[in-house]
Amino acid sequence: MRRREGENREATNLNVNSLETLVTHIQVLSGNIADLTYLSNVLKQSGDWLQSEQTRLAPLLGELNPSMHSLGYLYILEAHISAPISKEQANELLLSVARFINACTAEQIHLAPEKFISVCRRFKDQVLLLDEPLRGVAPMLTALRKLQTSCEQLTALHPEFLLLCLLSKSYKTGLSILEDDIFDFDQPHDLFLYCYYGGMICIGHKRFRKALELLHNVVTAPRLIINIAAEAYKKYILVSLIHLGQFSTSFPPYTSGAARKYLKNFSQPYLALVESYDTGKISELETCVQTNKDKFESDKNLGLVKQVVSSMYKRNIQRLTRTYLTLSLQDIANRAKLNTAKEAEMHVLQMIQEGQIYATINQKDGMVRFLEDPEQYKTSEMINCIDSSIQRMMMLSKKLTTMDEMMSYDPSYIREAEKARSIFDFDDVDSLPLKPDIDAHLKDVSSSYDIDD
Repeated sequence: MRRREGENREATNLNVNSLETLVTHIQVLSGNIADLTYLSNVLKQSGDWLQSEQTRLAPLLGELNPSMHSLGYLYILEAHISAPISKEQANELLLSVARFINACTAEQIHLAPEKFISVCRRFKDQVLLLDEPLRGVAPMLTALRKLQTSCEQLTALHPEFLLLCLLSKSYKTGLSILEDDIFDFDQPHDLFLYCYYGGMICIGHKRFRKALELLHNVVTAPRLIINIAAEAYKKYILVSLIHLGQFSTSFPPYTSGAARKYLKNFSQPYLALVESYDTGKISELETCVQTNKDKFESDKNLGLVKQVVSSMYKRNIQRLTRTYLTLSLQDIANRAKLNTAKEAEMHVLQMIQEGQIYATINQKDGMVRFLEDPEQYKTSEMINCIDSSIQRMMMLSKKLTTMDEMMSYDPSYIREAEKARSIFDFDDVDSLPLKPDIDAHLKDVSSSYDIDD
């Protein structure tokens, strides 16, 4: 019986010579995993033929259920939309692909992930062609979740999704995937872009600590895409000044020699800003900003630079809390180099709201009273928060130990390590990204992302 079934399948494979026959096979063989595996082989062999029949494929999609026949539907859809289309036709394509993404089953698309990625990237391209990135955000999020085998996996669609979030300024939506701990990825290039775009999204939502973490990964990556790394380094400098009030120009010991060699050369105005900031003098900082204003503006970083200037005022006010118990708003303005008492009040109120200082303002006499941190770290909510953080760190530690053990026995890793040890060259630099369209996207991202505060 099994032999006869195999013979019938072989005959079926040889008889796929018409689109109607292929549709019948898709409908019949989409019921269980064994049949789906066989169908996958048939579809792979029919790939070139489907491409040659692009103009006749649209009616076939109406005969298939994208939920029940996801694998076959995917192959036909990918071939159908691969042909060049006009801007007027793009809207219809977006609707078709979005419906498929929402309806398809993850089990079936995992049999042809490269086809699914191709369809989703085509979808993203058409969204950008129409200049409507927001239309692509929700479908792309659904697509990457279906493509993932676990929340720890980074897919090729993660950077595409974050790019759409940036262009549509959907920063909060982009944050939804940045909370995941990533341990598994196929292409380093995808991780590189994920961290770069993710860092920019966190800046847009003022999640500066997370932004620093992601941008740090870009700057210290062993394999550099130099033009993106240089832009990441500039933002890394600015966010460090805003969030930490300082920046170290020395690189961590694990940073590649290529990063040490090239990144500072591309960032001289930003390093000059660091020197001015370190003096603690507002006048010197503002002079540096004016001197390099054209460069900051052309990099689309002027908004962040303005936040750096604002952060220096806040640092000066924070220093006052260590010395004084009470001060008038006018004294704060004088000591922090602010123009008026009203401006000092505005900064103090903002810092209180953001939890940067603890103080009360007496509006009647214009006096500010600085207070101690009221958090005693003994409430049930705080204990639960600390316990949750400890548990997460323990889980990450175990995960990293397991990964380290697996890597130490991996033959490919051992070969690469031996090769690197023999030639004493650990640097690998790319001058251009692997995706041909990324330079244009970076320009668009920058233009949509100049944060003026």
